Amino acid sequence: MSNISTIQTGVFAKTTNDGDLVYLQAKHFDEAGNLQQELHPDLPSAGINDKHHLRAGDVLFAAKGSKNFAAVYEAEYPDAVASTSFFVIRLVLGQMIPDYLAWFLNHPNTQQQLKGQAIGTNIASISKTVLEALEIAIPAIYVQRTILKIHALRQHERALKQRIEELREVQIQTQLLNAIER
Repeated sequence: MSNISTIQTGVFAKTTNDGDLVYLQAKHFDEAGNLQQELHPDLPSAGINDKHHLRAGDVLFAAKGSKNFAAVYEAEYPDAVASTSFFVIRLVLGQMIPDYLAWFLNHPNTQQQLKGQAIGTNIASISKTVLEALEIAIPAIYVQRTILKIHALRQHERALKQRIEELREVQIQTQLLNAIER
C-alpha cells in the first residue's frame, strides 16, 4: 500500500466541551465503519498541525482493538482530525477510489490477514508497517465502481430481508394474540 498512499497516525488530544474541530474516535462508528451519531466540534484547532486535518477521501483505518474497520471521510462532515485509534490513509495516485480501498480493507479476507499480523496481548494493534506492506488488488476504475455498486446492493438486500423478517414477526405475533382473544 505504501506505493499508492501515505499513512499517518491520528493525533493524541484532550477533548473539551467547546472546539472548532471534531476529534473522531472509534466510538463514533459502528462495526461496519458507519457514523453512529452527529459530530460536534470538541477540539480546539490551536496547536494541531494542518497536515492532521482530514480531507474528503481520506480513509480512516481503526487499527487498535478487536473492532478494525475502514471508513472514508466525507466532505459533508465537519472539520476533523482522527484520534490515535486510526491510521489516516491518503491516496496519492488516481488509480483507486477511496471507497474501494475501504471496501478492500473491510473485506473478511483482508481483515483475517491483518488480524493475523496484529501485535499486543491486551489490546491487539495492527502496525503501520503491516498496513504499508499490505498488497492491494487494484482493478480498473470501472471494475472498482462495479464492485462498490454490487456491495451496496448486497447491503440493501440484507437490510430489506431484515425488515421483512421484523414485519413477519409482528404479523405472526398479532395473529397469535388475535387467536387468544377469540
